Amino acid sequence: MVKLDKIYTRTGDKGTTRLATGKPVPKWCARVAAYGAVDEVNAALGLAVLNCTDDDWLKAALSRIQNDLFDLGADLATPDRGKDLDWEPLRIVQKQVDRLETEIDQMNGDIAPLDSFILPGGSALASYLHLGRTTARRAERHVAEAYNDPEEIISAEALAFINRLSDWLFVAGRRANENGASDVKWVPGANR
Repeated sequence: MVKLDKIYTRTGDKGTTRLATGKPVPKWCARVAAYGAVDEVNAALGLAVLNCTDDDWLKAALSRIQNDLFDLGADLATPDRGKDLDWEPLRIVQKQVDRLETEIDQMNGDIAPLDSFILPGGSALASYLHLGRTTARRAERHVAEAYNDPEEIISAEALAFINRLSDWLFVAGRRANENGASDVKWVPGANR
């Protein structure tokens, strides 16, 4: 169990932080950038949850995903170096990815197919979901960078989860816009 009794450690004052294993690393390393970006996604989803007043299913799903994002952060903060730890590291599992896919399909089943790209907007909730989506795409780029770093070991499930989450948030944004009825369509060259 996590116990935080002191919030500041002063290690960041020198540009370093510690992974969950206790190993000091620079704050700009790929792994730290990845779990930092995942934390940004979680904060954006907190705004979506606050604005999710008329859709209990979506609010519960977003709250569950926020918890899963902490799982992802813990996974990324605990590198697999082939050494036994004093605890079982938390890892993203395929079941978490599969749940996102199932929910994407469920939500998308009630939404008409797109006939245009859409702008991030429509309702406040949809706007926050699109903010989460774009933040998730940035997090995905950081996770993918760490995944492709030969010095790091990131699981395929961790990368798939953040990739699928951005898709989930796109469809959830359309759901929040009255199943796409209030989507704001892009009009190419409209302001020339």
